[in-house]
Amino acid sequence: MKYLILILIILPLSVMSNESTCYGTTSNGSLKNGIKLPSSGSNFEGYSSIGRIAGRTYAHSAVRNIIVTSYKNLEIEQPEKVFKYAETGFKEGGQFKPHKTHRNGLSVDFMVPVVNENGKSVHLPTNSLNKFGYNIEFGQNNKYKQYQIDFEAMAAHIVSLHKETKRRGYDLWRVIFDPELQPNLFKTKYAEYLLNNIEFSKKRSWVRHDEHYHIDFKIPCES
Repeated sequence: MKYLILILIILPLSVMSNESTCYGTTSNGSLKNGIKLPSSGSNFEGYSSIGRIAGRTYAHSAVRNIIVTSYKNLEIEQPEKVFKYAETGFKEGGQFKPHKTHRNGLSVDFMVPVVNENGKSVHLPTNSLNKFGYNIEFGQNNKYKQYQIDFEAMAAHIVSLHKETKRRGYDLWRVIFDPELQPNLFKTKYAEYLLNNIEFSKKRSWVRHDEHYHIDFKIPCES
């Protein structure tokens, strides 16, 4: 009996130790017990093994769980699509150059989903030669080389993230994406949901945000 009581005491403590605490804001904050995102899954992968080793893929535990569950849900809703996340932040948060935010575990970059010349969903190539994807520029017809932005998949991903975030009692603060490209999202079947539920950036950021979209999660933090 005493062993059962001991287990019941230890189990909640072990669960709590895996939960993150965020402090301050995305632009001036820190993180306790940040959790590293998985390197890959059946329909997603990270942007760089180098970035992962360098500790640049940590996030708040709630954010990590939302992202992973969202990808799982997309296996059913968008079974032919693949996705790629990019930079998130350090385990303890803090300054995260060259980003102005990503400091308290609530900011995540996602590479835009793309299709190749055959219309197949593939991962956007990210490597040291293109600054792990951040140096890519999409030109005419939303194309980069043989890759074209898959706005339907991107919209589905944002909706999935929002629904999972709300299911857990949180919200999305904002989505930063090139305003000139945003109208393409509102031509998808998810247009009404996006217009009614998602706060998109209204003006161009200090970097274009065409090869990736930045999402800030709205989760309570300590001051």
